Formats: sequence, C-alpha cells, structure tokens
Amino acid sequence: MADKAEKMKLRQDYRNLWHSDLMGTVTADTPYCCLACVCGPCVSYLLRRRALYNDMSRYTCCAGYMPCSGRCGESKCPQLCLATEVFLCFGNSVASTRFLLQDEFNIQTTQCDNCIIGFMFCLSQVACIFSIVACLVGSDELSQASQILSCCADMVYCTVCACMQTQHKLEMDKRDGVFGSQPMGVPPPQQMSRFDQPVGYPPAAYPPAQGYPPASYPPPGALSGDVAFAEVLDSGVVSLGGFGEVLDGGRLRSVPWKGRLLGFGAGLVVNRLRGAVLRFIAVSS
Repeated sequence: MADKAEKMKLRQDYRNLWHSDLMGTVTADTPYCCLACVCGPCVSYLLRRRALYNDMSRYTCCAGYMPCSGRCGESKCPQLCLATEVFLCFGNSVASTRFLLQDEFNIQTTQCDNCIIGFMFCLSQVACIFSIVACLVGSDELSQASQILSCCADMVYCTVCACMQTQHKLEMDKRDGVFGSQPMGVPPPQQMSRFDQPVGYPPAAYPPAQGYPPASYPPPGALSGDVAFAEVLDSGVVSLGGFGEVLDGGRLRSVPWKGRLLGFGAGLVVNRLRGAVLRFIAVSS
C-alpha cells in the first residue's frame, strides 16, 4: 500500500493538461457526452479498449490499480473480464482509464476538475449518511429528504462520470491525430505507465579530474625559485628597478614571484657584503 501511495503522489509532478477540462466537455462534444450519460458502461468498455490501442492482451483488471488486478483471469478472456468490470465496478473502470491516460501522457488534473470530482464524492457520502440515519430514526420526513439527496447525488455522479469519459475520448482523439496533429505510435507494454520507467536524471558527464597545479606549471620559459636564486648568486647583480628581472649574460630573463623575492633579498645581501668588503679593504690599506 505504501508503494501504491507513493506512486499516486507522482501525479502531482505531471505538467501536461487535458485537451479539455470537465466544464468544457459538454460543449466540446455534446453528442458523445449525452451518450456517456445514457449508457456509461458501454462507453467505458469502448474507451478502455481504445486506451489499450485495441490490444486486449494488454488488459488488466482496473488497469492494475486495484488489489484484484491480475488475479481475475484476464489473460484467458479479457473481453469478458472488461465487460464485468464496467458493469459491476463502473466507477472504478472510469477512474482506471483516467489513471491510465494520465500516466501515459503525464497529465495533471486541474484544481477545478479536482473540486468537481471531490464535490461528487462528498455528496455521495452525505447522501449515504442521510439514508442510514433515516433508517435508524424511522422518520418519514427524514426518509424523503434522504431520497431526494440520494437522487441529486446520483444525478451528479452520472453527469461527472459522463464528462470524465468525454474528456478521455477527446484526449485519445488528440493522441490519434483526429484534431490534425501527428498520431502517436503504440508504445511497448512496459511504457504504458510512467511508473515502469526509471525515475531520476541521467548521470552527468563530468570533465576529467585535473591536479593542482596543472602539469604545464610553471611555464617552460619561467625560472623556479631555486634556479633564480642560484643565477642571482652567480651574476651578483639584481635590477632593483624591474624587481623581477635578473641580469644573465647581458640578457634580462623573467623570474616568477618566488624567484623575484628570493633574488631581491639575495641581491641586497650581496651588495651589502660587497660594500662592507670594500670599506674593510680601504681602511686596512
């Protein structure tokens, strides 16, 4: 049951809409809506068969959404099982076809449609409660009121179911290209429901990992700190104005920042030592 409830919550993430909402089905296809109101089970049989692309080998009782699904011998005689379903469990047959289409095309139900369907269920429950209370109390007035309420609930139930079946018919007309769009092909059995498809995003292709620092660091023309320090000691001359240029055989070579600091310090030390040696020689002589 927990798995079923989790699958039901997935419909909240659907983004597509019905071709027509429940309020517009009467004007969208009035003759079919009247037919569905007069002979609901026959229309439910035809719509379920059409939703399965007229391939009854795909049929499962209540489209696999009820506990009895797959346990009624549907594979042996699917036509008889579907006829039994639409006549004995008419409400479940309409709802199962609706869920089948929603899962196939990722269709969400609008808030207006949810309010209409919710009102139908609430009115049916209230009528049932009034009938039970009228039986327990035995009041003629309460019994008449419960009968009127039950009649209103039945009328609303038949009307809403007819509108839902017309809505399903219009959606399958859209699928089959009746409105001028490109008809859709028959999906394989495992893709009839969104629940059978893997959920989640494909793994991202990340770029290859690179070390730090890159392999080409430092640049081929640059000097490392130790090499710059050695060359400064050999030449003994540092260009203080450039602060980053070492005189090497009459040419100026670029030194990285580490070599610049070391070369600058080493040049100051060498110049101070040279000055001290010269002063010592001058005093001694």
